[in-house]
Parts: sequence; C-alpha cells; structure tokens
Amino acid sequence: MEILSELFNMTALGDITYQTLIMWAISFVLLYLGIKKGYEPLLLIPIAFGVLLANFPGGQMGVVNPELIELEGHRYMNLFEIAHDYGIMNYLYYSLIKTGLLPPVIFMGVGVLTDFGPMLRNLKLALFGAAAQIGIFSILLGAIAVGFTPKEAASLGIIGGADGPTAIYTTIKLAPHLLGPIAIAAYSYMALVPVIIPLVAKLFISKKEFTINMKQMEKQYPAKYEIKNIKAAKIIFPIALGTLSAVLVPSSVPLLGMLLFGNLIKEVGSSTSRLADAAQGPIMNTATIFLGLTVGATMTAEVFLSEKTLGIVVGGFVAFAISIAGGIFAVKLVNLFSKKKINPLIGATGLSAVPMASRVANELALKYDKKNHILQYCMASNISGVIGSAVAAGVLISFLM
Repeated sequence: MEILSELFNMTALGDITYQTLIMWAISFVLLYLGIKKGYEPLLLIPIAFGVLLANFPGGQMGVVNPELIELEGHRYMNLFEIAHDYGIMNYLYYSLIKTGLLPPVIFMGVGVLTDFGPMLRNLKLALFGAAAQIGIFSILLGAIAVGFTPKEAASLGIIGGADGPTAIYTTIKLAPHLLGPIAIAAYSYMALVPVIIPLVAKLFISKKEFTINMKQMEKQYPAKYEIKNIKAAKIIFPIALGTLSAVLVPSSVPLLGMLLFGNLIKEVGSSTSRLADAAQGPIMNTATIFLGLTVGATMTAEVFLSEKTLGIVVGGFVAFAISIAGGIFAVKLVNLFSKKKINPLIGATGLSAVPMASRVANELALKYDKKNHILQYCMASNISGVIGSAVAAGVLISFLM
C-alpha cells in the first residue's frame, strides 16, 4: 500500500479539480474547432494547446500573475530568474509577449500579404473601414458602464476591429490579466465571420440593396480620376501613410508601421523579395507559434473562470456586430446623397478580417444576383479596416497608458 501511495503521489491525479476539467474541456472544444472545422487553425490550434499545457497540474506551464515576479524596489525578476522559478512558458511570455514583440512582427508578415491596390483605386470606399470601428468605441463606453475599468473596456472593445494581433497588442499594453479571454474571443469571432456577417447583413440590408451592382454603377457614373501609375502609388503609399500616422497617432506606429514596412518590401519588387519571403514565411510562422502557445498559457482556471470572462465573450460579440452594422449604415447614409449607389455589403466588410470578410460578402451578393461580383470593392473597405483598427488601438493606448 505504501508503494501504491508513493506512486500516486508521484502523479498529478490528486491535483485535478473540477476547474481543471472545465479548462481541459474548453481546450478540447477549441482544438476541435481549429482541426475539424478549420476555424483560424494557424492560431486557434496553438492557443488551444497552450490552454491545455497551462492547466496540466504540476506542469509549470501556466503564465503567472505579474505581481508574483515583482521584487522589492519595483523591480521585476530577470528572464533567467523567471525561467528558473516559473518555467519556460513564463520565460517566453515575458520576453516575447509582455514586451509587445510578437504582434508587430506578425503585422509585418500581414503587410507582405496585403495588397493596397483595391483600396487605392477606390479611396471613397476606404472610408467605410473607418466607419466600422464604431463597434470598438461603443463597447468601450458600454463596458465602463457595467463595471470594467477604462483599460479593460478598451481591450474588450478592440475585439470589434476583428484583428487578433491588434487585440493582443492592445491588451498587453492596457489589461494583460485579460489577455487569454480576449484573445480567444477575438479569434473565435474572426473564425465566425462567415456566420456573423450574413446574420447582421440580413437584419439591416433590404433585398433591393443586396442587388446593387457595383460594375453597373461604375459604367453609369465612371470615376473622374484614375491612378495612372499604380505601381508607384503602391510604393509611395506605405511611406506616406507611415509618416502621417507617426505624426498624428504615434502610438499606432508599432503595429501600423510594421504593417506598412512589410507591404513596402513586397511592393518594391525583386530587390527586396528575399526580405518579403522571410517576413511572410519563417518569421511570421515562428511568431505565430509562440504567440498562440503563450497566449493560451495565460488561460489558467483562476483567470478564465470568472464573471469578466463571460462579459468579454458577450461584449466581444456585440462589438463585432456593431462594427458590421456601423459600416452598413455608413453606406446607407452615403447612398441618401449620392446618385452612384454603393452595395451596403461593402460597408459590412470594414473589418480587419482580410480577406475572409470580403469573400463572405461577395458570396452573399452572388446569392441575390449571380452576376454581381463585388469582391474587389469589398477589399477596398476590408483593407482599410486593417489600418483603421491599428489606428484605433493607437488612440486608445495613447489616451489610457
């Protein structure tokens, strides 16, 4: 019996609680959604497995509260002390996430994958990317009203921008103790774009508006001005926007600046193609792995199983829906004063979920008219949403830090 008792004590069976089992179940559900359903698998699978690692009893893979690593004199442990006392996952979190390193690195890769061409050709449509940010600020005010602190409310509201790295970066700066729930909510709702956009669109868009054909509108009311040298414009744009944003919203530079740098090295061409390949390939993939695992590791039972988590799940969905509705109503407002009508689905894509939101809106338009291809127009609004969410994050950080 003594041998059996010793063997039992060597295991973690005695440390498993009902909270542990709940967190395992959450991890298994997330893994199922990422593996079987294909919902944002590149990040949802690492996050889900990070949740599992963090909640293995005795594994020392959960990220600890920053207060635990604070020493006398308001000094934090150095990275070697953190690794020795709290394990490798805390070392990775405090060196790669807490410093704010990985989200800008991922944004650099996103910049390489982004084509600003559709937006530059349809600058008027890019305004709807700004209108869609209304969900961020609406939920910010609502969350404060129900008891969240301003910093927590800002981190919750940023989910409405539908941009995972932006949500993570903002939360790192303002409310790191909510990083796990906010990251899960942000990426879950991004994965549910094919469900949420049609749901909101059908509530607020009439059948007649669904069938507005953008190509026919272009023929009836052709643009007065066209960019003659689109290649030069695509090179100048990231430089000009980066300079302007640095002056007006300096806090947006870590995200927006890296996004624009990644885009620039792609647009320059063959002379920087090796840099572009590295940014969108091994660098971005490596950053994604460590970002997912470490963010998931913040979701210990003590942090996740709380009333605030429920508020984040509900508030994140509402922020997402309001952002979509905000873009739709912005289009409706423009249509009241313009002969050249715009399909409200273009406003619905003013999110940062590129290119998924545009594909979903295009498929929805084709259901009402098989000849109504609006993908290129949606991309103008969709791409501007990436810029809009990064600027919104910069504004919130600058006001609340």
